[in-house]
Amino acid sequence: MSERRPIASRDTKLANRIARNLAERGTSPNLISQFSMVFAGLAGLCFALSALTSGPLYGFLLIVAALGCQFRLLCNLFDGMVAVEGGKGEKDGPFWNEAPDRVADLLILVGMGFGAGSLALGWAAAALAIATAYVRELGSAQGLPADFRGPMAKPQRMALTTAAAMVAAFFPLVLGLPVLEVALWAIAIGAGLTTIRRSITMIAALKAR
Repeated sequence: MSERRPIASRDTKLANRIARNLAERGTSPNLISQFSMVFAGLAGLCFALSALTSGPLYGFLLIVAALGCQFRLLCNLFDGMVAVEGGKGEKDGPFWNEAPDRVADLLILVGMGFGAGSLALGWAAAALAIATAYVRELGSAQGLPADFRGPMAKPQRMALTTAAAMVAAFFPLVLGLPVLEVALWAIAIGAGLTTIRRSITMIAALKAR
């Protein structure tokens, strides 16, 4: 298993062109990683503020939140490409590659919980999301291949978060159910299952040594 998360868009011509331009301009991959927290903060803030609004402003805030989630993912894509393919990796890169992701998950999911009217659920989803990364990194620290499997790894979490925000911007309730709250439950349960799955795999691999 590769130590880099498999991302199909990494192989596209557009992504490679953008990454090459960033590298040629001397853009630090660490700075790109740090900006992922800025976009995550914007998304979380918009989710939270949506709880205090209604009508067109409510929809606008959720659309901006969805965009913030996607720009967070773009930062996650280009920091690695600039560092590896662009040859701009820095000694402290491993820290900036991981730490901002944990902050981003916290900002987005807690903000989403506030927006959904269930702050406790937001915290639970964030904690379980961070747990998935903790188990992956724990396995890597033991010399095991990085386990990026789901069912609710970062790409799936952000895809669901983005989709929920876009749907809720126009239809806060679907079949009588609050879209943001349902999405948070799905993320929390899925992240919990992901943590268990990765843990079982790691334990089995350690015992097999």
